[in-house]
Amino acid sequence: MAGLKPEVSITTGLAVAALVWTIYNRALPADVDMRVAQPNDSDVESSRKKAAYTAAAVVSAVSLIAKDGTVFILGGSMVVAVDWWTRHANAVNPEIGRAFIPGFGGVEINSNPALQTEDAGPADPGYTN
Repeated sequence: MAGLKPEVSITTGLAVAALVWTIYNRALPADVDMRVAQPNDSDVESSRKKAAYTAAAVVSAVSLIAKDGTVFILGGSMVVAVDWWTRHANAVNPEIGRAFIPGFGGVEINSNPALQTEDAGPADPGYTN
């Protein structure tokens, strides 16, 4: 495989990484909007998947055309980083200000008294009398 010269390879890889950022930026709402919305929104998740598939296809296509692994590594790293960032923002519960994934680890515990409702009973996690 021929590949690109190092200076061109890095520049192309950074350009592809910027293109990945742009794809996610255009497909999804702003990070702050995802963090203040209800957690695990299905519309955000659907758009995130669309952005991930599109970005991965662009990274693969450009790295195959350029025949250069650096382009793939830089672009692919950006896909992973921005996708994780988006998943985290979508998982944040604005009431507690942090990511909360129901059932994570097999246990769902609500230890925040501010989130306890009057409807809670002794069998509910986080219930206090």
